[in-house]
Amino acid sequence: MEIKDLTKAEEQIMQVLWQLEKAFVKEVIGQLPVPKPAYNTVSTIIRILETKGFIGHEAFGKAHQYYPLISKEEYKRHATEKLLGNYFENSVESMFSFFVKEEKLDLSDVDEILKMINKIKRSPK
Repeated sequence: MEIKDLTKAEEQIMQVLWQLEKAFVKEVIGQLPVPKPAYNTVSTIIRILETKGFIGHEAFGKAHQYYPLISKEEYKRHATEKLLGNYFENSVESMFSFFVKEEKLDLSDVDEILKMINKIKRSPK
């Protein structure tokens, strides 16, 4: 299944659903920052997310409880692959270099990344 891109508003709703795992529209709104969007706005975005295949629902009378169909990890993988492909010619080295040059990584970050790489190298396949 191809994962579609999320708009900023859709991603904000998904972050809440990933955190709560299951929620009614009012519960989603309760987790959003002030100023809170209108109920109808959130409800519309949720229906769009359902159409895109990101969430499903369970009906309780007229109320619907929504839950993610795509995990945060799956979307993170999609977003990272898109970022790498669109901006760094699929080169992790190029992306890493960019973050170092932009001072988004300090020496302790680089040290942690090297530790992760060494751990992966040592682990059996």
